[in-house]
Amino acid sequence: MVLTDDQKALQETARRFARERLLPDYQKREKAGVLDRALVAEMGRLGLLGVDLPEEFGGLGADAATTGLITEELAYGDFNVSAVPVGISLNGAILMRHAQPGIVRAWVPRMVRGEAIIAICLTEPRGGSDASNLQLRARRDGEHYVINGEKTSITFADCADAFLVFARTGQADEGAKGVSAFFIPGDTPGISRTRFDDVGSAIIGRGSVFFDDVRIPASHRLGDEGKGFTQVMQGFDYSRALIALQCCGAAQASLDEAWAYAAEREAFGRPIGQFQGVSFPLAEGESHVAAVRQLSYHALALRDAGQPHTAEAAMVKWMGPKTAFDVIHQCLLTFGHYGWSKDLPHQQRMRDVMGLEIGDGTAGVMKLVIARTRIGRAAVQY
Repeated sequence: MVLTDDQKALQETARRFARERLLPDYQKREKAGVLDRALVAEMGRLGLLGVDLPEEFGGLGADAATTGLITEELAYGDFNVSAVPVGISLNGAILMRHAQPGIVRAWVPRMVRGEAIIAICLTEPRGGSDASNLQLRARRDGEHYVINGEKTSITFADCADAFLVFARTGQADEGAKGVSAFFIPGDTPGISRTRFDDVGSAIIGRGSVFFDDVRIPASHRLGDEGKGFTQVMQGFDYSRALIALQCCGAAQASLDEAWAYAAEREAFGRPIGQFQGVSFPLAEGESHVAAVRQLSYHALALRDAGQPHTAEAAMVKWMGPKTAFDVIHQCLLTFGHYGWSKDLPHQQRMRDVMGLEIGDGTAGVMKLVIARTRIGRAAVQY
């Protein structure tokens, strides 16, 4: 991909921020276990959030590929912090497309400034991959909706300022056709939250969100009633490509560290990088990461051109986390017994990227999506 001068400038800003501000404290932030909101606001001041959103709301009106460049660079420094711009770009686009103008004006500029984080509430306790099988209900009551139920495995559950919630407004047997989407501020009465003790990605605060007679104006519905799932879910092709680039950034960080170690560490009288048993696995890792990276930017380029990119986004969504995990694992092994230590970041990167082998669509679901784009929905059975 040939970059414009503007893209190069934004990439360089993100690169410096990632290496100078994020990377040195990557492991310290995991021990703290909370998202540093001052750090998010700093990214906003640098113009690294919502660059693809309209200028009138604080963005730069940039394309999806530019957002990908920033995402990958930030993930090099801190995989978990890079989830923030991904969420802002995804949710900002959803609000721009489906929310009432008042909600857009009140919230999108705050998101771009790094002052507000929105969490998407889709997954429920009884179903993850079967995303349209929802039990949380939104009952119409005059000019309001009353929402009851539980969402679980929600990223930023404990720190979100607002929620984008999928709820059933139709009958249970309607599937996706009976689902609507709602924008709900986090301080609305009746909302409570819990936080999980996860294997990785501690600072993103995954947890459950409970809705107990939460009453919201009908104007907070996004899109048409009963069509929220199909309308809003279209944006997930975008986030899937960005997630893959998050994984590329994390894997590249470990690769760079492993190459440097292989050039310095000596065994049998010479640097270990001179042994093919050390250098060839790293070379393979570079190749695999480059392949995922190129396909990710291809998916974003298709989006920018207004072309279908569902299959390409699904491809990199399953390939990205798996490739990154395998590559980072090999980098850890390159360090030998030093790698088997929490003093080095490889073990944390492995744990962090592994979460996205589950979240935002498992490999099985992504492969199902790919198959359906090739031979049709009826030809692929569960």
